[in-house]
Amino acid sequence: MTAEPDALAVVNQLRDLAADPMNRRAIVQDQGCLPGLILFLDHPNPQVVYSALLAIRYLAECRANREKLRAELGMMLSLQNVMQKSTTPGETKLLASEIYELLQASGIADSEPAEEPVSSRRKAQFFLGSSNKRAKTVVLHIDGLDDSSRRSMCEEALLKIKGVISFTFQMAAKRCIVRIRSDLTAEALASAIAATEVMKALQVVKGEDGDEVLIPFPEDGSVEVEQNVDLPDYLPEEESPSQEPDKAVSRVGSGQDGNSWLGAAANFLSRSFYW
Repeated sequence: MTAEPDALAVVNQLRDLAADPMNRRAIVQDQGCLPGLILFLDHPNPQVVYSALLAIRYLAECRANREKLRAELGMMLSLQNVMQKSTTPGETKLLASEIYELLQASGIADSEPAEEPVSSRRKAQFFLGSSNKRAKTVVLHIDGLDDSSRRSMCEEALLKIKGVISFTFQMAAKRCIVRIRSDLTAEALASAIAATEVMKALQVVKGEDGDEVLIPFPEDGSVEVEQNVDLPDYLPEEESPSQEPDKAVSRVGSGQDGNSWLGAAANFLSRSFYW
């Protein structure tokens, strides 16, 4: 019960909490989490670095967090180090680059005159859209994405695909928002998910009238998928400290006598690292 969590367990928990939009402001405001994530960016385990980047990416989706993230001591320098390090896997470099550019754009937007709010907003939202030519976003509706075990299966399938940068699940809607390299096809994602034999993906696109349309993928076409060997697998769901993601919000907000999960993580970080 009192066992010390290891770095991968801690960063995976922070990543899972940051994936919930309702937790992002609280995580950024916590005094220990951002410094800890920055330290994780220099960790020797590449999966720790990748999970830390995913957590920061999720936090940066909240516009109100971006200036705090950009100004946090060591953030921009650590992102640059990840991008420039020769041993950094390609997908990790790309994710670090997107976060760096997003935070840079936020700083530029804050210093620009207010007469062009539309263009500034467009700049800040680029990494969820299509203006970054090196990457694109695919939205999938996944039939069979019913519970945490199916989510774990889907995670494992996507993580094995070379060219997948990151993904976010919307379990209630049975959707997965996947960030991929521009040369990877949505069909490759669908093929990997179909290989689970219990789930089937459809692509979500907007029709001419602005309404969402579900586009099925060919049933018979098996797309050859290049395997991702740069990164180790995530911890299985049952090994993750967060087995009940629906309770993540109460964990963030229920810090009683320093016993909240974020408090425990911050204590772990302060005991394990120093500037």
